[in-house]
Amino acid sequence: MQQSMIIACLLLLLKTGAAQTFNWQPQSSGLNSSLRGCSAVDANLAWISGTNGKYARTLDRGKTWLADSVADAGALDFRDVQAFDASTAYLMSAGNGARSRIYKTTNSGKDWTLQFTMQDSAGFLDGFAFWDENNGIVFGDPIAGRVFILTTNDGGKTWQHLTTEHAPQVIEGEYAFAASGTSIVAHGKQHAWICTGGKAARVFHSADRGKTWSVASTPIVSGTQSSGIFSLAFRDEKHGIAVGGDYQKEKEVLANVARTSDGGKTWRLIANQTVPYRSCVAYVSHEGKFLLVAVGPSGSDYSLDEGLTWMKIGEVGYHTMSTGGTIESVWAAGAEGRVAKLEIK
Repeated sequence: MQQSMIIACLLLLLKTGAAQTFNWQPQSSGLNSSLRGCSAVDANLAWISGTNGKYARTLDRGKTWLADSVADAGALDFRDVQAFDASTAYLMSAGNGARSRIYKTTNSGKDWTLQFTMQDSAGFLDGFAFWDENNGIVFGDPIAGRVFILTTNDGGKTWQHLTTEHAPQVIEGEYAFAASGTSIVAHGKQHAWICTGGKAARVFHSADRGKTWSVASTPIVSGTQSSGIFSLAFRDEKHGIAVGGDYQKEKEVLANVARTSDGGKTWRLIANQTVPYRSCVAYVSHEGKFLLVAVGPSGSDYSLDEGLTWMKIGEVGYHTMSTGGTIESVWAAGAEGRVAKLEIK
């Protein structure tokens, strides 16, 4: 980071009265899986998920994690998890064809109900998001040139496939990344956004719970199989951020961060790109303001000015993160069962 940018960040910290430091406090998850699913409910409760059909949850701020696996799912990779409380959570596995599935528990993982199995061998689920416990959306890589989209309005008892004529159309070589469970965002009561990569880095937006879609191009790096947008976050219906890069060049600073202030209709790169490849980003509420936190395999960063400038948290790698809304409820998860909670000093 250039000296002028460091000075600017320090002045911002002083101006906002936020001369504080952030760090990750490691916790023992009881797992050795690669973790890419993370869902924080509040400062005490969070769920994580990963390879080999594994998941875990904490009820006491991460002092202890209760690790387990889904029966007959040992070959599955749970790339996304959405929890609503200590009892209710959804798991989504990513993989070719029937390896892409959705499960739900309402009794803290004692039993898991298989709600959906991908029947098309060309299918591959990438992520899901929920407006509330009953209304959710899941998407996957394109089939026959259209993004694969399912929605539910009954807690997953039934999942409706968006018909071909209404599903977003992609260009050849465009797809999504199931890197962190955050390539799809649901906000408010109606809005949803989906990000892509590969041949093009674009953002699809729906204002009616996935029934109809618009699309916008972004300046995020793309054009190769390993590049594009990997994560989206919105703090309201207008203001959002996209992060990504090239995961095969995880330490290189490319065109990796862009912002929108019109609900995703247009996207602009931040002027000073200093952040390398990041697989996940989130808005976090702190002292009446919002800060941004981004993680990736080469480290993590935070921003106090809507992503214009970034400061490093550390170089320990994480694939995903989640917040229950406040700084006290932020967890990150990564390779080899790694999990940590964000601390502020």
